[in-house]
Amino acid sequence: MANPEPQFHILAVDDSSIDRKLIERLLKTCSFKVTAVESGSKALEFLGWNQDQTKTTNSHVEVNLVITDYCMPEMSGYDLLKKLKESSCLRDIPVVIMSSENVPSRVNRCLEEGAKEFLLKPVRIADVNKLMPHIIKSKRQKAGPPPVQPDGIEELRSNFINNKKRKSSSDEPDRVTRARFDGLTVQS
Repeated sequence: MANPEPQFHILAVDDSSIDRKLIERLLKTCSFKVTAVESGSKALEFLGWNQDQTKTTNSHVEVNLVITDYCMPEMSGYDLLKKLKESSCLRDIPVVIMSSENVPSRVNRCLEEGAKEFLLKPVRIADVNKLMPHIIKSKRQKAGPPPVQPDGIEELRSNFINNKKRKSSSDEPDRVTRARFDGLTVQS
């Protein structure tokens, strides 16, 4: 029986082929769709980033999170983070930086620039679990806000029904509730 298609897509960026394979395998065991590339420029190319930053050329690709190594030749993970956050089309994609070096100034710099997490290598399952809130939030932002009931009608209806149930189970009249809902009619 075939597995259903993964719901979330992660772009993994690392210049080390071994580290790239490890993070790719770890993410896939957690049922993520993973695209792995070897450089920041390849990541930008995959995302369809162009120099004018006004649009992307690869808009059919939906990436829910970018996880990138900090130390890479040509373009560091920090530089990739800055380019993504400067782009009007890509700035909402959560970015997670990973590094084998725990340098507090580097961690702070990345978090101040907009990284959602800074993970120490080797990345573990517990670290992957930290990614879920960022991925879900990203997915919700793209879907838009949930519909809101006008003027809290559903809350009033729920309170009315709950108070009615409470009243029927008790012999004492609920004067406060009765006064608050006096004249209220429920329409179906």
